[in-house]
Amino acid sequence: MVKRIRNVDISTELYKMLIISESLVTITMAKLDRRILKTQESLRKAVIELMTEKNFDDITIQDIADRANVNRGTIYLHFQDKYDLLDKLIEGHLNELGEMDKWACQMDWSEALIPYFEYFEKNYLFFSTMLASKEAKGAPSSFRTRLLAYFMEGFKGEIDKESERNTDLSEDVMLQYAGTAYVGVIEWWIRNGMPHPPQAMAKQVGALLERTL
Repeated sequence: MVKRIRNVDISTELYKMLIISESLVTITMAKLDRRILKTQESLRKAVIELMTEKNFDDITIQDIADRANVNRGTIYLHFQDKYDLLDKLIEGHLNELGEMDKWACQMDWSEALIPYFEYFEKNYLFFSTMLASKEAKGAPSSFRTRLLAYFMEGFKGEIDKESERNTDLSEDVMLQYAGTAYVGVIEWWIRNGMPHPPQAMAKQVGALLERTL
């Protein structure tokens, strides 16, 4: 009887230790994940800031490390090189815009575009550098081209095929026209210091896109 009680006690203690160990691992991993995300964010911010000062081709890994206040080796723990860093940065923004597509497509144009223009405003440094500034010249990936392709793909499902107003129009021409116009307006808005609030831009651009598509 004593042995049985002792075995139960030992099993209970081992179980408690296992739970504690798992909890400590979870807490440690959470702290590590936050640290990783913080480091990656500082590296992304560093490369964009540097691109406002010089062409991307002239930026070195050491430049990025110095601006982010990390060691060179730290960069290679997260990215293959500066090209990978920039591509991941661009991909991240396109993915965030893509998440908005999932629910924005259920709204009318003017309402749906508000969060997009608010996003452009919130991330002004990124978009002003990648889209409206000459300093983006030399970047390995053409952000403007990728943004245009992204919008054109999204517009495919918005073309009015029920009425007869687009019967004689080529879908490719419509998509190219609408996508180029949209990117051009965003570029103009950012280059001119966002002279109209996001809500006003959404209302006007939404009306124009509705007429176009």
